[in-house]
Amino acid sequence: MSVPHDGLTHLEEHKIQGSNIELFGTEIEKRVREHAGDKEPAWASAGLQPGLQIWRIEQFKVAPWPDKHKGTFYSGDSYIVLHTYKKDPNNEKLSYNLHFWLGENTTQDEAGTAAYKTVELDDHLNGEPVEYREVQGYESPEFLAYFPSFTTLKGGVATGFHYVTDAPPLDVFKLYHVVSPQGSSPNRVIVREVDPSAGLCYGDVYLLDKGTDILQFNMQGSSGKERFKAADFARTLSNARAGSCSVTVSEQGAPGAGTFLAALNITPEQLPRAPPPSQAAAAHLYRLTEDSGTIHFAKVSEPIGKSSLDSNDAFILHAFSPETVFVWIGKDATSAERKTALRYGQKFLGEQPGGRQTTSVVRINEGNETSTFWRALEPQT
Repeated sequence: MSVPHDGLTHLEEHKIQGSNIELFGTEIEKRVREHAGDKEPAWASAGLQPGLQIWRIEQFKVAPWPDKHKGTFYSGDSYIVLHTYKKDPNNEKLSYNLHFWLGENTTQDEAGTAAYKTVELDDHLNGEPVEYREVQGYESPEFLAYFPSFTTLKGGVATGFHYVTDAPPLDVFKLYHVVSPQGSSPNRVIVREVDPSAGLCYGDVYLLDKGTDILQFNMQGSSGKERFKAADFARTLSNARAGSCSVTVSEQGAPGAGTFLAALNITPEQLPRAPPPSQAAAAHLYRLTEDSGTIHFAKVSEPIGKSSLDSNDAFILHAFSPETVFVWIGKDATSAERKTALRYGQKFLGEQPGGRQTTSVVRINEGNETSTFWRALEPQT
């Protein structure tokens, strides 16, 4: 359900499923301009040298995120992440990946500001970045690759959050899900704070933080690196409590697991089993072209490949494993095609079964394609 702009307060949560990517011409844009002006001081140092820069949206402002907290994001916040790199180490030219990340409980003000400011930074960098819209729980592989350890926690700037290294109260009841995504680097692990009533996933590791006790539960099929990262995260929590907290580790099917399951009101019989192997679905390509002032949107006949693209138009590539919508803009596309391509990509998602607005959306200008985009566009067999 969308939230009306009239009377909107900063603390009101935003429904990510209905978010507008561009937000130009909306009340949010006007409020961003009122608070921040037309020039953003933070961009003066953006993209000057290879590396990762992160900013959090705080009361319509763009605030640098501390280096020591890179990889930790709060569900009540919105962030902008810029990755500057060289495609060719022997060439001084810099390339950019530009992301805005929306926490599942971020406010509409914050989400709108992040989207608007991302486009502003893209313009500051002369339109060269590949632009990504990231939603908590559905991050792109490119985004997660920046962080050896990626952690999402509840809370945020509007709720007076505390960093995970701060000593929390001892009457908490929090559940953390520890998983290593398929296809990720050997050491990459994701830690997400989840709802204790949400249920468990096969093959992963969980930490139940009860304040004075932390229970680690290793499910069947979980990997050694997931178990190691969970133990390391548990030590971080325990150390912050100056010895007033114990850590217990149990295995699915082994003695001791009952304590963890009972705390979540789960029986061993309710634990999920290994899912059947999945088959990757073919990607689909759609063409967006302007003809006499009218925008036409049509599916491209399969099989698809590089030759399916046309510099005169824009295209939407719906890829799977993981599900991603790429918005590709040809170098000779019309102004109308450029302006409407992202909106069509968002509209396309909303029309899919279930209205999957949480899928990653990636905008790419011709000439700045990523290897992930080209792999998705390979002829389907």
